[in-house]
Formats: sequence, C-alpha cells, structure tokens
Amino acid sequence: MAESNLSPGADAVRRYLIGLQASITGAIAEIDGTPFLSDAWQKEPGETLQGQGITKILEGGPVFERAGCGFSQVRGPKLPPSATQHRPELAGAPFEAMGVSLVFHPRNPFVPTVHMNVRMLAAKGKAGKEVCWFGGGMDLTPFYGFEEDAVHFHATCKEALTSFGDDKYPRFKTWCDEYFYLKHRSEQRGVGGIFFDDFSELGFDDSLAMLKSVGDSFLKAYLPIVERRKNTVYGERERAFQLYRRGRYVEFNLVWDRGTHFGLQSGGRTESILLSMPPMVSWSYQNVPAPGTPEAALYSQFLVRKDWV
Repeated sequence: MAESNLSPGADAVRRYLIGLQASITGAIAEIDGTPFLSDAWQKEPGETLQGQGITKILEGGPVFERAGCGFSQVRGPKLPPSATQHRPELAGAPFEAMGVSLVFHPRNPFVPTVHMNVRMLAAKGKAGKEVCWFGGGMDLTPFYGFEEDAVHFHATCKEALTSFGDDKYPRFKTWCDEYFYLKHRSEQRGVGGIFFDDFSELGFDDSLAMLKSVGDSFLKAYLPIVERRKNTVYGERERAFQLYRRGRYVEFNLVWDRGTHFGLQSGGRTESILLSMPPMVSWSYQNVPAPGTPEAALYSQFLVRKDWV
C-alpha cells in the first residue's frame, strides 16, 4: 500500500485504518464462522482518482447475510461538491481521502444492522497550505427494538468520547440524529449513535486520538448485541418486516448519504462504494403495522429522538 503524498501524519492514519479493518473483520469472521473475501484494488493513473484500497466482504453466512468493510485511500485533483459544502474556500482544491467504512446486515431480524465509518480528508488550500479534518461515527438500525441494546450502544459511544470533552457525546449524538434522518419519510433511520464531520478543533494529534477511540470502541458497542440476539427464533413475518425496513436503508444511502455521494462524485470505485447495500430488500405500498404489534413499537418507541443514556 502506497504511502501518503501529504503529511507524515496521514501515514499514521493509514496504518491505523488498515489495522482497524483487520481487527473488525477478524472478529466478525470468528462469530460467523465464514471468512471474508479480501479484494485489493487499484485506481490506475489517468483515471479521475488515483489510489488503492481493500474491500472485505462476507456473504451468505449463518449470522451475517452480508457484511462489508472497506478501506480506501484515494487522491484527486479537485474536491467534489459534497466535501466542500461547509468549506467553500477549498472548492477545486487537490485532496487525499482515506477511511474505513462498514455496514453489517445480519440474517436474524432481531439483530440490528450497524454502520461505522472513520475517515480523514486532507486538501491543499491556498498557498499550498495543507488542511486536514476528520469524520466518522457509528449508528444502530434495529428492525425489532430492545431498550437494553440501544442503551448499551449509546453508553459505549459516550464512553469512547468522554476523555475528549463532556460536550462531545451530546453534540455528536444530536448530529447523528439529525444526519441519519430520512427527510422524504419524516423518519429516523434507527436509534442513532454518534456522528461527526469536518472535525479538527482538537488539533491533528488529539483529533486523531478521538477518531481512534471511536473506531476501537466499535466491537465493544456491537458484538454483545449480536451475541444476545443471533439465536432468537423468527418466522416469515419477522423476515418480511426486516426486508421491508432494509428498504429505508437503501433509500437513505442513495438519496442523502454524503459518503456515498462523495465516492460517486469523485469517481471512486462503485463496487466498493455500494458494499453497504443489503443482499435482499423489499418495498410495499403504505405498509402500516397494526397497533400493539412489535413492528408498530419500532416506530413509536425506537425511531424517535430520545436520550438513551
């Protein structure tokens, strides 16, 4: 894997991200009993972007129907619009972006889907000055809600941010609630978690330390929930509701997600960008759960903004 063309600090980020991808996919493969396919790719010189990455994917496992975890490191001559909407002074600047992004779609409807992303973006501003910022977070999308799962997930997120200031968890929790919101449905995607973007206020070293703390907390936040729910008995009704709710995931990623837009606008590798898509999904017209059912409870008790911890 090539070294960064930008600051030496970027190389430290790259090494961390590759190790994070390996540790997470190793843990998931152990739970599932299925190895990940590892697909190393290269963007050739002359293409819109240059760079490389490693896409790791597990499909058809007993626990995870599809689990994708990708590392990418790309360079381009001009930042795409999705990256400069909050930094207009960098419009058209050359850039480098690297990150790890994952989405795990469990087979059992009682195990929630999860998303996590940690990334760094660096650009050459005016007079050749380098500007770096970080982004990322994690969020949980249940199909059948359990309060103890949501509380555990949020408590772990809060713990990961505690040493970086008491304001970080409430800020990033609210940011997550606002970001993972399907405006066209007036509906939250799930129970949230934490999300931050364009972050550099702690300086490079401490901002990177916060990014690492978030990335390192992912398995602690998610694996206990998987272990608790993976053997729950389910039938055709629960499976049908899971596939229907997965449709919301597809809608958000394609319509609203800045990461997806950044990858597609910058000429990224489409196959890797869309690894977040579920393997099976369905839509139905005006699907409204009957009152008093677990499906109705998802909407009234979990797809709402609330303080879990």
